[in-house]
Amino acid sequence: MSLKAVLFDAGNTVMLLNYGVVTEALAAEGFEIEEAVVREAEYHARVRLDQILARRNSTEAPQIFQTYMRFICEGIGVPWGVAAEQALRRLAEYHREHNLWNQPNPQAHAVLQALHGRGLTLGMISNSNGWVEQLVTESGLRPYFHFVLDSRLVGVEKPDPRIFQIALDQVGISPAEALYIGDLYSIDVVGSRAAGMHAILLDPVGLWSHVDCPKARDLSEAADLVLMQLS
Repeated sequence: MSLKAVLFDAGNTVMLLNYGVVTEALAAEGFEIEEAVVREAEYHARVRLDQILARRNSTEAPQIFQTYMRFICEGIGVPWGVAAEQALRRLAEYHREHNLWNQPNPQAHAVLQALHGRGLTLGMISNSNGWVEQLVTESGLRPYFHFVLDSRLVGVEKPDPRIFQIALDQVGISPAEALYIGDLYSIDVVGSRAAGMHAILLDPVGLWSHVDCPKARDLSEAADLVLMQLS
């Protein structure tokens, strides 16, 4: 592979879910759950959600957000009822005002610096609500990226290959010269492959053995896979 660019998803990849906000919303309704438990449940929830997204449901649709949070609640043993629905309303309001995926991945600086240092062009393609560039800027990571594409602003969402082609056009390279890293198979891998790109799926605890693509436990391992292809 003649790799020239590595493109990243934002949520659950470069920017992580704010698990603290989730636990606070649950605590406000009487559910005292540790962040580590929420994180583990979220890993499973995204795999379940992927089966729904595979039917071409928008990741930004309100019902998808509700389903995702309901899967998390089921994973941590919180019964779905009035209290859980109130917690969901709190989270939905927070997401509208701040975006829930607002915590920079602690590995991001080192990974982006290492890849940039090898002469790779870096970019970001995110299905988001218009907040992603601000969040990446506030995290201090924006200087690493040649561009940041937000589906709300671009007008097209992953897995539509058009959003990947917009990114490739910005860099001026062919699809075969780019690789995409994300956390959802039906959105990130299927979409980038449809555009002719290579892909790596983040699989933190080994839940994606049923899909046919390279996988990495975290950003650091994904970067190692990329660098191995350059050597």
